[in-house]
Amino acid sequence: MSERRALTNLAYRLLGSLADAEDVVQETYARWYAMTPERQAEIASPGGWLTKVAGRICLDQLRSARARRERYVGEWLPEPVPGGAGWSMGRDADGTADPADRVTLDESVTMAFLVVLDSLTPAERVAFVLHDVFRYPFADIADVVGRAPAACRQLATSARRHIRAAQAPVAPATAQRAAVVSDFRQAWQAQDIKALVGLLDPDAKAVTDTGGLVQAGARSLAGAEAIAQGLVDLFQRVPDLTVEERAVNGLPGLVIRQAGVTVTVMALEVSGDRVTDLWAMRNPEKLRMWTPGPEAPMA
Repeated sequence: MSERRALTNLAYRLLGSLADAEDVVQETYARWYAMTPERQAEIASPGGWLTKVAGRICLDQLRSARARRERYVGEWLPEPVPGGAGWSMGRDADGTADPADRVTLDESVTMAFLVVLDSLTPAERVAFVLHDVFRYPFADIADVVGRAPAACRQLATSARRHIRAAQAPVAPATAQRAAVVSDFRQAWQAQDIKALVGLLDPDAKAVTDTGGLVQAGARSLAGAEAIAQGLVDLFQRVPDLTVEERAVNGLPGLVIRQAGVTVTVMALEVSGDRVTDLWAMRNPEKLRMWTPGPEAPMA
């Protein structure tokens, strides 16, 4: 049972949904306990066995995700989680890749990173996350993906190329991000369109995930002026909104509440001193962890 936290973190990065990750972990353990004690005793590394099974279940889910997304109403975004990820698998890499090619666990949980991961093929995502994030050797990944180790290495290389192309050249420090997000919150609450436009990149993009379960304005907006106007319109249209600064997937973000109820969680990507991307989660099914109170660690 000590592997449950590690499996949940792995499945969340592979699926972008904490609810789905928990289902994967439950199914993984169900398969373990379905075996006889004799069969369990034959497995030299129970943790490795659990990881392999969880990875295969995630791969199957990713392959079927396209059909499920076609039925999803509106834009789909990864489920935001409070805080970040502060643990380590403690596994050694196989030494075949430059350490600079690997991302840290904290980096791998940011909303921007998860959005990019969602653009990869299922096999690329599994190979990349298992190797570059969780340090699994390609020989073990081959058993999960069902391909040769060399093919898995190529999958990870391809994923790395896509991720680098989508990332900002220089990521700002957390303190700088926090300052920009704080200024952004103050300008938004003051309904200062000019200040908001100054804090937004001219080509900024905003995406909202409602799941078709709540009302929303435009599900996607482009350009600083359109986004600023949309944010101010929201404050004027909906009474009693409060905005708080909270860590969203390990980086400074915003939580919007109405009458004490969390109605939106917003992750922001910052480049330099401007916001380039806003991802707003309004689907209530993806906000169950965001109740008022102390900041919760990632499960």
